[in-house]
Parts: sequence; C-alpha cells; structure tokens
Amino acid sequence: MNDQKNMEFMQIAMKYLPEAQGKLQDAGIDFSMDLIEPFMGLFLNVMNEAYELGKKDALNEEK
Repeated sequence: MNDQKNMEFMQIAMKYLPEAQGKLQDAGIDFSMDLIEPFMGLFLNVMNEAYELGKKDALNEEK
C-alpha cells in the first residue's frame, strides 16, 4: 500500500477522532494520543485490507 493512501486513511481517522475521544471519555477512559497510537496501526491495517477488497471487487465487476 502506498504512503499516499495511508495519508488519506489517517485524514479519515482524524476526522472522526473527536467523536472517538467523546465515546472514550463517556466510557470513563482517559483519552491521550499515547492511548490512541496503537489503534492507528490497527486502523491502517483494516483500511488497507478494505481498500484492497474494494479494488478487487471493482476489477471483478469490470469483467
């Protein structure tokens, strides 16, 4: 996966970060960038896999 796509995925994550922060705080979990950092790697893995799946599906529909 290229760095440009990962940057786009991170921009999506940052868009929803305030909502995630609110949900964590509502659950009584103190929010910090140190806490969220390990989940960003997981998020990128999920987004990359979803992207590849969508790309594969799009290519199959073209046939």
